[in-house]
Amino acid sequence: MTEREGDNQQKGRLGEDAVCELLIKRGHEILARNFHKRCGEIDIISRCGGFVVFTEVKARKRGSLVSGLEAVDFRKQAKIVRTADLWLSEHDTGLQPRYDIAEVTLAGSIPRVVGIEIYEDAFTADGIYTVN
Repeated sequence: MTEREGDNQQKGRLGEDAVCELLIKRGHEILARNFHKRCGEIDIISRCGGFVVFTEVKARKRGSLVSGLEAVDFRKQAKIVRTADLWLSEHDTGLQPRYDIAEVTLAGSIPRVVGIEIYEDAFTADGIYTVN
């Protein structure tokens, strides 16, 4: 693993931890983190109200050229949906699936979270963005 890959993993973990804390404050029950299958990974799986929520976390430094929301392109959405389908086949929750994107803003030479924006229902199972 290169130093840059290690830094990116550290930033990703920092972002995921912060998003989990926020989701819990908003009433979510965290069901799984970093769920892996051959077709992809889901950062956070939670339950809130009548939904099982699959959240993709994107941590970025301030001023990044590509926003976290934009980084979840159609191909990434398809991987998330396929992976979510596998999770749902293993866990019969009876809940409606929802796909969220959490955009985490980092700052400082030692990265710290300075902002979190959660886009609820950011895309659908057919990969169409629903947020503006």
